[in-house]
Amino acid sequence: MGKKAMKWLTSCLVFALIVLAGCQSDEATGEAEGVEDAEYALEITYFGQLNAASVAASLTSLNDVAVYKEMEKRTGVKVDFQHPPVGGDVNQQFNLMMASGELPDVIEWMWNGVPGGITKYANENKLVRLNDYLEEHAPNLSALLDENPEWRKQISTDDGGIYHFPFLRGDEKLLTFFGPVIRKDWLDNLGLERPETIDEWYEVLTAFKNEDPNGNGEADEIPLLPDLSSNAFVGAFGVSPGFYQDGGKVHFGPIEPAFKAFLTLMNQWYEEGLIDPDYVATDAKLRDAKVTGNQLGSLISYGGSGIGNYMTLMKDDPNFHLAPVRYPSLEKGELPDFAHKEPAFHGLGAAITTSNQHIAETIEWLDYNYSEEGHMLFNFGVEGESYTMEDGYPTYTETMTDHPDGLPMVQALAKFIRTGYGPFVQDARYIEQYMQL
Repeated sequence: MGKKAMKWLTSCLVFALIVLAGCQSDEATGEAEGVEDAEYALEITYFGQLNAASVAASLTSLNDVAVYKEMEKRTGVKVDFQHPPVGGDVNQQFNLMMASGELPDVIEWMWNGVPGGITKYANENKLVRLNDYLEEHAPNLSALLDENPEWRKQISTDDGGIYHFPFLRGDEKLLTFFGPVIRKDWLDNLGLERPETIDEWYEVLTAFKNEDPNGNGEADEIPLLPDLSSNAFVGAFGVSPGFYQDGGKVHFGPIEPAFKAFLTLMNQWYEEGLIDPDYVATDAKLRDAKVTGNQLGSLISYGGSGIGNYMTLMKDDPNFHLAPVRYPSLEKGELPDFAHKEPAFHGLGAAITTSNQHIAETIEWLDYNYSEEGHMLFNFGVEGESYTMEDGYPTYTETMTDHPDGLPMVQALAKFIRTGYGPFVQDARYIEQYMQL
């Protein structure tokens, strides 16, 4: 941690010693009232969404996650986390809060998904412009942005303003984690290989529908559950489901002729029963039931919270085997023009509001996440509890990889660290272990 960052945290410790001395004095005279409220150097309110697949599966607040319990010990800062109800209309909750003018000290949000972006609320004077504070009060983040100018560009508004502490993926291998997933055991049962082209996908899905790969003697297999937000098959046709650039010219996929060919194919697959007829109404809970109920042959999902989660849930079934599949192309041996790859910054960040009465101190608290100690804490948790150092490599303990209560790794990790999102730089050594499941 930089010396400037240490300055405020040291003052926290001094403050804590003063408070403790006061506590002892009060106890001696029988006047210990109010000590509980005075024991923190700073108290802040923090609004953010709980990840439904990880934290919210077993916890109700980020206050229960070990990373923040440890942060409280190290910094003397008490955080009151405020979360919109999981499963509710979180965007409506966010919009109502922003319109009310009664704002928490910190808001962690996917700012790229807000109409008008973070600039809208910056222009309404609801968020603090951080540029003038960073060098003095956030030396760790400042150093990272100096070393990675492309990150600075990604997190800045058009006029160069920085309004949040970002979630950054710190390595190339962290940028791809979502795509087609298939029942490898079903392929093996039918003597088929993982499909690489659109035609091979058609062959596999047709076999899943007609040849009873789950072996129960019933025609209950669902060959494919598509993903509405990021269709894995459109890239094979040389277009994107949104805006994209080709040869220096901007295109909008849905109005391109090739997109019509893609839609024609999807309609054919749907008419032939290769696509789940209830795909629009299938939420996360119903999708989980279809996978674990041995009905679903393929879907579009994540590596850890998808494959890893289901492999853990189905560990008592030795035949169950989910495997990743490459994004399909039209021709064998070719790569599709579009597939999944995230930028280092995808829009999530923790912004400080103008309602905050302790801006500099809150900045220093958030900047700790980008220090060496904070980096290890947010990615791996507490040494000796959630990880151990083995030949210089932070290795998750069995509590993470084989939880005693049978929790999937995504949920076990969520009890200790910020899994896959939050104001910090993600470490590749996290995904190297997470994706092994």
